[in-house]
Amino acid sequence: MAAAPVWSVDPRTGKQREQVAVEATAQEVDAAVRAAHEAREALADRTVRAAFLRTAADELEAARDGLVETADAETALGPVRLTGELARTCYQLRAFADIVDEGAFLDVVINHPDDTATPPIPDLRRYKVPLGVVAVYSASNFPFAFSVPGGDTASALAAGCPVVVKAHPDHPGLSEYVAKVLRRAAARHDLPAGVVGLVHGFEAGVELVKHPLVAAAGFTGSVRGGRALFDAAAARPVPIPFHGELGSLNPVVVTEAAAAERAEEIGAGLAGSMTLGVGQFCVKPGLVLAPSGAAGDALLKSLTDAVSDTDAGVLLDHRMRDNFVAGVAERTALPDVDSPVTPGAGGEHTVSAGFLTVPASRLARAGEHDLLLEECFGPVTVVARYEDDTEVEAVLSRLPGNLTATVQLSQEEAAGQGRGAELLRELTPLAGRVLVNGWPTGVAVAPAQHHGGPYPATTSTSTSVGGTAIERWLRPVAYQNAPEALLPPELRDDNPLGLPRRFDGRLER
Repeated sequence: MAAAPVWSVDPRTGKQREQVAVEATAQEVDAAVRAAHEAREALADRTVRAAFLRTAADELEAARDGLVETADAETALGPVRLTGELARTCYQLRAFADIVDEGAFLDVVINHPDDTATPPIPDLRRYKVPLGVVAVYSASNFPFAFSVPGGDTASALAAGCPVVVKAHPDHPGLSEYVAKVLRRAAARHDLPAGVVGLVHGFEAGVELVKHPLVAAAGFTGSVRGGRALFDAAAARPVPIPFHGELGSLNPVVVTEAAAAERAEEIGAGLAGSMTLGVGQFCVKPGLVLAPSGAAGDALLKSLTDAVSDTDAGVLLDHRMRDNFVAGVAERTALPDVDSPVTPGAGGEHTVSAGFLTVPASRLARAGEHDLLLEECFGPVTVVARYEDDTEVEAVLSRLPGNLTATVQLSQEEAAGQGRGAELLRELTPLAGRVLVNGWPTGVAVAPAQHHGGPYPATTSTSTSVGGTAIERWLRPVAYQNAPEALLPPELRDDNPLGLPRRFDGRLER
């Protein structure tokens, strides 16, 4: 039986562009994983890893025009957005190179023997080592930053883990292009091509997470797909860590005082955030708690005006477009749900942005309106109008885990008067990132960033963005009473590599 072809498809027309690959067989997945497994030792040298990551960024920048053109043809996200995303991806690769050079991620801790302690302490030396081959599952909505060269790949390589990437079917041509660029960068440092493997196909993705030489997995995608892979990772004879980003509603609470103070600004800001990238950001605000009354009405007017001026857009593929249209229709059919600007089909290949409103009391208790508490991928948000703080608390108490939660406060509330601090406390259990007077779309690559949250936002407590994303692909190991001559250089007393470490209780740099 011939392998199924992998086609590049133009989302603007729904037509096939070209065949770029074939779906990988189980034997081909096995070969890719084994090649990655054999490349582990080649990545052991931190100096080589850091240089490779920087060269990868250089090579991606050198190929920018061709990469952006290919990405736009397969995603319709536009050259401006894609150029910015590629720049972010290159910055991320270089940021991880700096982390590798610094070495603090190894968490070196050395304790010399102490017979006076109770119980006595032997000679103990602890640091972190790479897990092994990492399976990376590409995202549809970020063809650079969360796909073949994205955060999972960059952080895994920084940790010393080769990767095998399962390409997303929405941008297979770009995936092949990027993989070739990364392998070219690897070759410049005499690294084998197996450090970055690539496979296509649904069944290949299933085979990948089950492969006995795969030590961990990173995923960005839907709740359904991510949960299936998560369960498969846990059901293996030897379970592995599965770091999945699955779905998020990203709630926003607008206080009455904030709406009264700057309704027009909040409405316009919300419109910009919920329609950014045709509403295909994982941190799109999908539920907004806004006050009833005049202040809330003014906010809705501003939101209506801004969303009405938004052009129809193309989603990443026609399946997503169909799901969006059907999802909006199902939601607008619910009792007491209105659509001041009706979202839905904008044309044969496009969708139009809009928003729905509903009394918050409908969401405060379980029932048919629970659908409004589920993510709808695309340019739509739900505005729940509340009568008092009790309704806000009731709705928040029913929300699942999220990547972000946002509160819009007045100047006085932001200065510590009113319910500002209390709202932050209520939102903190719901999300990995809590914003004040901002919008969640836009995830800065920074050391303090956290892109994760309680389930179903993610399946672990880790982040997929920022320097600490490297921790996902490492495990600690301690050596007890090991002779100095046998220890890895990172754990020797004389610190030949100049690593930051904690030495007999003191932090050294």
